[in-house]
Amino acid sequence: MTLTVRKSEERGRANFGWLDSKHSFSFGHYHDPRHMGFGPLRVINDDRVAPGGGFPTHPHSDMEIISYVLDGALEHKDSLGTGSVIRPGDVQRMSAGTGVRHSEFNASKTEPVHFLQIWIIPEKKGIEPGYEQKAFSDAEKRGRLRLIGSRDGREGSVTIHQDVDLYATLLGKGDVVDHAIAPGRGGWVQVARGSVSLNGETLGEGDGVAVSTSGPLRIEGRSDAEVLLFDMGA
Repeated sequence: MTLTVRKSEERGRANFGWLDSKHSFSFGHYHDPRHMGFGPLRVINDDRVAPGGGFPTHPHSDMEIISYVLDGALEHKDSLGTGSVIRPGDVQRMSAGTGVRHSEFNASKTEPVHFLQIWIIPEKKGIEPGYEQKAFSDAEKRGRLRLIGSRDGREGSVTIHQDVDLYATLLGKGDVVDHAIAPGRGGWVQVARGSVSLNGETLGEGDGVAVSTSGPLRIEGRSDAEVLLFDMGA
């Protein structure tokens, strides 16, 4: 099995005062031809937005956009007429498709919000824009890999218009989860917080790992940790 570690401190960074963002892949003013995405996974931005701050209304098209809140609350509004507040445990998927405009703001005037924004290239262009949000309790993720996004929406996951299974787990020290990447597929492991080992490789908060060949994965908590795992078609 081939694992390539993307260390947290090597990520791109943009700090605008109201926003402190770290980019696993090229995004905005950060461009690195070695890190343009992995498979259909195009963006993982680790965003911290100050109280009252946010992204004014802006357009997107032909992208699956997933928001995963770690701390605080994120308020979302879009041109489809939908709006919600996303909190820890919630997973929001917005299919930009033929075009959508949306805004994202910290829902609090006093507390920061910390979230991951994930972009996945859809399997086809020009789909009808859509939106979906579901909540997954800590108990569902504690010590196990909980499917939170998939192409077919199985097990109550949000639907992603691409051959991607997205899992989340919460681990305590010594907790172990196992997953096998099937032949012809790849993976990405993102440590949202805490510390884990992946097949014996120690990873810290913000580290990511590209899994470019099939085989078994074992994730063990080195501390309290939260991890996302992407299992993707080649």
